[in-house]
Order: sequence, then C-alpha cells, then structure tokens
Amino acid sequence: MSEQKPTVSTATEQPAREQFGSRLGFVLASMGGAIGLGSVWKFPYIVGRYGGAAFIIMYLLALVLIAIPILLIEFALGRKTGKSYTSALKELCPGKKYYMMGILGTISLTLTLSFYMGIAGWTIAYILKSVTGSYNGASAETLGAMFGAFTSNPVQVVLWLTIMLAITSFVVMRGVQGGIEKVCNVLLPVLFIMIIVLAVQAVLLPGASEGLKFYLVPDFTSLDGEAIMNAIGLSFFTLGVGAGNLCVYGSYLDKKQTISSSTIMVAFGTTIAAILFGFIVFPASFAFDIEVGMGPPLVFITLPTIFAQMKMGMLFGTLFFILLFFACLTSTICIMEAIVGYAVDEWKFNRKKATWVVTFVVWVLGVIMMFSFGPLADVLIFGKTIFDFTNDILVSAILLPLGGLFLLLLGGWILKPKTLLDEINTGKGMKINHYFTITVKYIAPVAVVLMFLQLIGVIKF
Repeated sequence: MSEQKPTVSTATEQPAREQFGSRLGFVLASMGGAIGLGSVWKFPYIVGRYGGAAFIIMYLLALVLIAIPILLIEFALGRKTGKSYTSALKELCPGKKYYMMGILGTISLTLTLSFYMGIAGWTIAYILKSVTGSYNGASAETLGAMFGAFTSNPVQVVLWLTIMLAITSFVVMRGVQGGIEKVCNVLLPVLFIMIIVLAVQAVLLPGASEGLKFYLVPDFTSLDGEAIMNAIGLSFFTLGVGAGNLCVYGSYLDKKQTISSSTIMVAFGTTIAAILFGFIVFPASFAFDIEVGMGPPLVFITLPTIFAQMKMGMLFGTLFFILLFFACLTSTICIMEAIVGYAVDEWKFNRKKATWVVTFVVWVLGVIMMFSFGPLADVLIFGKTIFDFTNDILVSAILLPLGGLFLLLLGGWILKPKTLLDEINTGKGMKINHYFTITVKYIAPVAVVLMFLQLIGVIKF
C-alpha cells in the first residue's frame, strides 16, 4: 500500500504538514517520548531514596496538578497553530519576545539529546555484554570497574553514541507516519510486554516480598518537604514536559477528538510503565540485598549485579537492556523531532537537511559530554564535570523548571485560559474546564516556583 506524501512546495512555500495516521499512533509516540531513562532508572532510585509508596502518592498528585496541565498546554499550542513551539509562540503572541522561550527550549532539548544519546548508546553495548555473558557471575566491585573502564574509553563511547544517533536520525528522517509512528506502533507494545515479563520474574524471586512491601505499603513518616519537591521534579522528568518538545507532536494531531482524552492516555501509559519498572527493581534489589537508592549506577552496575547472580541471569539481562534500548530510542526520536521541527519551521529547511544539521550538532556536543567521563574528566564547571553540570544544573535545575513555569504563565495568564481550553475541548471525548483553569493559574505555578527555589538552594525543606 503506497504512503501518501506531503505535496512538494515551491521555494517560498512549505510542504503540507504531516499528521499522525491514527489517534493510537499519536498516543504511542507521545508515550514513547516520555518513557525513557526517567522511567527506568530515575523513577526507581528517587522512589527508593524517598521512602517508596508514600512518595509515589505525592508523585501521582504532582502529575495531576502540575505535569499533566503543562502537557495539555504543549499539545494545545501545537494543534492550534500546526507549528512547533517557537513558531507557535510567534503566532499566538505577535509582537512579543515570548518566542525566545521557544528558542531556549530548543537549546535545552539539544543539550538534553546530546547527553541522552550517549547514555542511550551504552544500552546497546550492554546488550552485547549480556548476550556474550561477559559479566556473568561478576561481583558489584568487578562490574563497577568494568563500567568505569567502559565509560572512560573514548573510542567506545563515541562508537555507541554514533550508532544510537544514526538509528534515531534514520527514523526521524523518514517522517511522521513513515518513521516515528511506524516505529512506536511496534516498539511500545513490545516494550510493555518485556516490562511485564521481567516484573513477573523479579516478583517471584525468593525474598522479593520485602521489596514489594516497601514499594506498595505507604510510610508517610518518611515524607518531608524535600521529598515533595522531588516528586514534582520527577513528574516533569517522567512525562517529558517543560521544554515544549511535545508541542511538535500536537502539531501533527487532527481535531477529531479532544486533546484531554489523548493526554490522559499518554499520562496513564507513561505512569504505568514507570510503576511497572519499580516492580522489576525493588523486588530484585531486596532479594539480593542491593541498595535501591543508588542513583544512576542502578542501571549499569546494580542491576547487572543482580542479573549476574540470577538463574538465567544473562537472558534476563539481555531482555532488560533491549527493553532499555527501546525506551531510549522512542525518547531520542521525540526529542530530535522537536529540534528538527524547529529547523523546518524557523529556518525553512526540508526534513532531510534539518535532520542532518541536528545530527551533526548533537554528535559534536555528545562527544564532549561523553568525554567528561574520560579525557575531559578534569574539566569542571562550578566543581562539576561537563556532563553533570549540563544534566543536573543547567537542564534539570534551571531550564526545565523555568520552561514549565513559562508554559503555565502562558496558558493561565498571558493567553486567556479559554484560548487553549477551546482547543483542548475541540472534538469528541472528555472535556475539561475548571480543573485546567485552577491548576494552570494558581496551583501549578506556585508549586513550580517552590521546586525551583529548592533546587537552586534558595530555600530548604
């Protein structure tokens, strides 16, 4: 069956904008953009660090009151204008400088994709390590040394960064229906099947019951202000909001159904994926007496330590890293598509040229990020490596919270709430009114300001 392609434009016209072939394709692609390293390693270790089930309740509240309203705004901006974030701001706020936030968001996405692409490349390397059994029976100390040697090897990190970037660029270059939608329609169902298989295996391990108790039985004495602020930050990270990247997916969406219906499906699916990952990590960690709040080493040191001790551990290790690769790929596709969308809308590049330019920029920045584990390890910015400063400070503590706050102010105050509400409620399906207005104008902005002040150390909880 032949694909319908956009009509070719003249030099002064842009091709007709592509659309997702189905509502399911849009939902799966948006979920894929959100399900990634945040769901796999950040969600479990943050939950482990702040007390388990009680923290999850705060996280779910943060999703409903803060992250989902921002996601609604991003989708509505894109569908209303049929444009990516920066161009949408220019259309809706003519004569204003608000579009600069779109440029800032694109910079944030470019930096994010640069370090994300490198880590995603590691998953391919660890698939091969699992298939070959290179860490079978290894201790945590051995695996730690193996991981350190791997990340400090410039040839290795550049190789896997390049491979991951090439795969992502190939998919994005093929367009919305021919690339992004086709890939996500296959990968997301497979991803969920693999999560469930690994979760069942982890739950059945001897000693897993204590991990389930920690994960499912709330202990509110472990909660404090810092935990609540981190729950807000985690809701941003796992849903992928704040930089305006999902605005571009909204621009490919038809008006047959309400945006709220699709947004709820995206948020629900993303949350279920994150929670299911917890059913892999916590039972397995308690079964093998592994610290659950270890942070980023959880994926490449802690979990391989568990697989190394399990019966058929290399098989389950292979499945896990394939799963992680799929999760990373759908996220890198989403982030790159937002940057490519900016280049197409603002610089009037065609998709192919835009993808090549973005690929080159991300590769150069990605190499610098990855070299901060090796040749550039001694280059510090405010006492942090290039990678840590970019990830922990510049993007996570500054750009994303500021971007999220601006989106809330845009939806609640700069534009009249009715402007985006009308777009959100256009079509068949669930319609929202007071929930959106109250959260966007009052609840969410206050919470984001408090989170930002806590992240930069102005206030302590």
